[in-house]
Parts: sequence; C-alpha cells; structure tokens
Amino acid sequence: MNNRPDKFSKSMMNIPPSGIRKFFEMLIGHDDVISLSVGEPDFPTPWVMREEAFYHLEKGHTSYTSNWGLIELREEISKYMERYELYYNPKNEILVTVGASEGVDASLRAILNPGDELIVVQPCYVNYVPLAELCQVKVIPIDSSVNGYYPTAQQIKDAITPKTKAVMICSPNNPTGTMIPAEELEKIAKVIVENQLWCISDEIYCELHYEDAQHVSIGSFPGMKDYSIILNGFSKSFAMTGWRIGYIAAPADLLQQIVKLHGYNTICAPIFSQYAAVEGLRHGWKDVEKMRISYQQRRNLMYKAFCDMGLPVPEPKGAFYMFPDISSTGLSSEEFATKLFQKHNVAVVPGSVFGLGGEGHIRCCYATGIEKMKIALDRIADFVRELKDSKN
Repeated sequence: MNNRPDKFSKSMMNIPPSGIRKFFEMLIGHDDVISLSVGEPDFPTPWVMREEAFYHLEKGHTSYTSNWGLIELREEISKYMERYELYYNPKNEILVTVGASEGVDASLRAILNPGDELIVVQPCYVNYVPLAELCQVKVIPIDSSVNGYYPTAQQIKDAITPKTKAVMICSPNNPTGTMIPAEELEKIAKVIVENQLWCISDEIYCELHYEDAQHVSIGSFPGMKDYSIILNGFSKSFAMTGWRIGYIAAPADLLQQIVKLHGYNTICAPIFSQYAAVEGLRHGWKDVEKMRISYQQRRNLMYKAFCDMGLPVPEPKGAFYMFPDISSTGLSSEEFATKLFQKHNVAVVPGSVFGLGGEGHIRCCYATGIEKMKIALDRIADFVRELKDSKN
C-alpha cells in the first residue's frame, strides 16, 4: 500500500466534490423521490437531431474530427452568433468542446497564472471556483444578491487590483435565473476594456428567456471582442446534456493556446454529437421554442407556489432555475435540503454551494415534468408549514 503523505495533489485534495452531484447521487435507488436538483431538461433531444446522428452512425462516421471540430458545425455556430451581434471567424475563432464545462476549464487554464486574481460573480455555477483554484489563483467573489442578483459595474470596478486578470459572469444566471440588464452590461464592458481584463461570459442559457427579457452578450459591445471569451453549447437549449457538445468563441490568438490543451485532454468532441448539433442549428429551432414556452409555463407555476408559501424569490428572467429564500424557516440551506429529502422525498440543491449570497436559499430546477413538479411543490409547502408551525 502506498502510504506516502504526498501521494495526491494538494490542489486536488483541497477542492470539494460538486454540491449538485452530491444530491444527485443521493437519488440513486430512491425511485419515490422527485428531483428538482439537477439542471437537465426532461425533454428528449429533438428528433431531427437524433435522426441525423443515427444516419451518421449507420454510415460509419465514427472517426476523430479536427481538434477544432467539424468546419460545418463551426460555420453554423458563426452564423447563429450573428443574431447576438457576435462576429467570429469559424476557422480560427470558434472551438468545439466537450460541453461548456470543458470550455470553462480550458479557458481558465489558458489565461491564468499562479498568483493572478479572478473576479467571480456569485452565486454562481459550482465548477467556476474549484477549476480556478486548480490554477493556483485567488478568487475574488462579488455578491450579486445585494443588487437583485446581478453584478454592477461599480462592484467589479471596486474589486479590481493590479493582480486582476479576468472577470467571470453568467447571464442568464445559474442558480438564480436572473439576467444582467443591457445597460449594466454596457457599463461592465467599459470597465473591462479600460482595465484590459479578460471577461469569461457563460451564455449556455441564452435561448431560455421569458416574456420581454432578451439576451444580450457582453461581447457585442464596442471593443469587447478582444477581451471576451464566450462559452455556450447545446445541453440546455437543445436538450443535449448527454451528448457533451459545447463551444468557445474567442480571439484567435487565445484559441491557439486553448486548442493545444483540448488536443491533449479530449482530442475532439464526439463526431455524431457534432453532426446532430449542425442539424439542430439548421432545423431544430421550432423544438427549442416549444421547450422554451413550456419552461415559461412551469416557471409561472413554481413562482406562484413559492410566493404562496411566503418564501421571497427573485422572478427568473431566463434559464430554468428558481432561488427561493428559506431563511425564515430557521434552517440553513444544507439542513433544509437534507430534511426535505429525508422527510418529503424531494431533492433540491442548498444555496450554500453556489457561493456568496447563496446561503439561506435553495435552488429548484423547473425543467422537471409539470405533474411531478406540482407534487414536489405541494410537498415543499407542507414542509415549510411544518417548520413554521413548530416555531410557534
């Protein structure tokens, strides 16, 4: 047996396991539990995309692609991004990745040096901080909860030091569903350009927006193309979580660095996933719209339910998450989520795993089937009532 005290990486030992996956693992073997925990659409991938994948599998198209990804996919991505006033050369400014999560990791490793500082807007997706810490940098969190769950340019400006290398944002946001208003994004863009920082913008939920809310990319503002790293993919909008297909759009000189790492650790995204994504961008938009409308209906139902429970909650403008405040129950977010699972067979994610502004909240995903979601919300209401009664 290897008993060396240094047999594992200290950096790896210091990062926690995913708080989301912890509650996902708890579901295994519990068929009676309703999960509002994992951000995964309950829709199958649109048929036109599955059919395209079947066709290429039947034709024996099972080889590697270029490290950069299929050129036809990059061309379709380039055309798609133009709708958000983003203009990228498909040959050297777009890289196809194994999901947007790989894009986060590769981007951070390509720009950060030990000792750098990374500003991260929180609450945020759980992989940002651990992946940054593996780069041996100092994470500077910004608490967006003090401003309606989106960052301000002033907050970012106040957090900048001579060691600041980059700012990381996500809009529409996971876990809150809020969006950064266009006028605030424009101010943030000016701060980025003035200080010559990288801005990593996670836009994986950009197609999931509701009512009058419209997605605006920070990369579309004057001067921002030189400083923007746009992360996106097909998991959420096209219900392709298991296909592992995403992309990075960034300046060519940065992607030349990122593609080296991508070539060593993944080589390329699965070829049949890439062909399916091409078909989705060409002919899958009616399905995307059907899913978006369904999520909006579910959002309305869940929002009313939490308001009726007396739990304050920011109304989501995008994505498919809700972030109700459960602090009035007297439980921490971890205690609330654990007891809800144990007593009422509903799985949610404690807000504490998402960083500053997360404690005292839970994240609930409304990409769950509507009938199951209604039952889950009734169970949460019963649990909240029990907790309030016990305090009286």
